[in-house]
Amino acid sequence: MQIIQDRRALHQIPELGLELPKTQKYVLNSLSGLNCQVLTPAGCAVCAFFDFGADSAIAFRADMDGLPIQENSDKPYASTHPGRMHACGHDGHTAILLELARRLSDKKELPHNVLLIFQPAEEPIQGAEQICEAGVLEQYRVKAVFGLHLWPALEKGKLFTRKNELMAKACEVDIEITGRSAHIGKACEGLDALDAGMQIYTRARELEKALPPEEYRILNFGFFQSGTVRNAISAKTVLQGSLRSYRPEIHDYLQTGLERIIKETCEATGCTANVHITKGSPAVMNPPVLVDAVSRLLPVELLPEPSLTAEDFSEYQQRVPGVFFFLGLGEGPALHSVNFDFDESVLEKGADFFEELAEKYQ
Repeated sequence: MQIIQDRRALHQIPELGLELPKTQKYVLNSLSGLNCQVLTPAGCAVCAFFDFGADSAIAFRADMDGLPIQENSDKPYASTHPGRMHACGHDGHTAILLELARRLSDKKELPHNVLLIFQPAEEPIQGAEQICEAGVLEQYRVKAVFGLHLWPALEKGKLFTRKNELMAKACEVDIEITGRSAHIGKACEGLDALDAGMQIYTRARELEKALPPEEYRILNFGFFQSGTVRNAISAKTVLQGSLRSYRPEIHDYLQTGLERIIKETCEATGCTANVHITKGSPAVMNPPVLVDAVSRLLPVELLPEPSLTAEDFSEYQQRVPGVFFFLGLGEGPALHSVNFDFDESVLEKGADFFEELAEKYQ
């Protein structure tokens, strides 16, 4: 099947961030000859516009970038780019949208026009914003936008979503604390960056845990490094973590609280700190009215809880109503793992779902 051929071809050429020349070339070649207008609105992004003579359009989006991961696979379609891998299923998303393009090309009429968006740089969360800033949603009068993500552990071949919060706003947190080293026998002559880091870590975790459980959020650290030898006070501590939430007021509460904790700890210990918290994209929030509208047209399962993973599909939702879906893969390797792979039969399910949505959505 062509959709599987597309996925495997793309899987072999994973590229990172905004620089996707091989992937862009593959997509452009695949769209060549189809009954659509093809444009490159921003860098390696590609859009395909299918004009059915309507006053407005709906859009479907796929992300195209890979991850800086060395694949562990003996499959004939394994990555040919050392240290790079499609470990998040973006090759599958792109294959689904290319299949949708072929199907749309054969159609004579639809109740609206259709814009397909092939987006770079979802992993560093900046590609969607660039496409939005290029003005394509306004140019083609997009009234609704849809996207999906392949999702392990959910029932294979079924579509899932959720009203309101689905995926989190995610900001990376980097804290570098500078103290002054001294022999451990003369600790009073130093400024202990290790102790300062421990205080910040402990208080930050207490801040996050004090929120009620129904407030889905994370303020936690996966990396903590300090000191050089056992018998000297540490002069430097580095903490790296993540701040994730759905509601802006919760995000502001945690970020403001963390900044206050760092300031107070530095004042108490004499250390200094350099803090960087990335902007991140907003949380993926699905409008209930639009979820209900899609659910009346097609079978979609509603999830009981959101995911604290992140997606820059939310950038489109800031401009027009949009719904994001998870396409279940069943049991298998986790996203972002070195051996991530999936039953490729689910790709046809994704293309069928998008095609039906294009036909039935008014």
